[in-house]
Amino acid sequence: MARYNNIPIFKTPTDTKRRYTVVKYPSIPLGEADFYVYTNKGDRFDILALNYYSDSSLWWIINRANPNQPFDSLYPTVGAQIRIPAPQQVPNILSQYNIINGIV
Repeated sequence: MARYNNIPIFKTPTDTKRRYTVVKYPSIPLGEADFYVYTNKGDRFDILALNYYSDSSLWWIINRANPNQPFDSLYPTVGAQIRIPAPQQVPNILSQYNIINGIV
């Protein structure tokens, strides 16, 4: 799955199973150009990311920008107002993600 592409994999010589390391997410600051939308039945974070960022793998940015939403689900709460960080913030958010996760 594409959403796991940037997650580092941990292996040792004695344990050859693929194990994903714990991923750390940066805080998502408020921006003046952020979008606010009310969710409808059938909305998903990955589809929202595809619509706003042209990349469904950035679903976690929208999810993390809304701490009142469950992080273990791709489905936001129906009828909730959620914040979608402005597309121009995405490069900075991704840079912070890479830094805190040791991705070069």
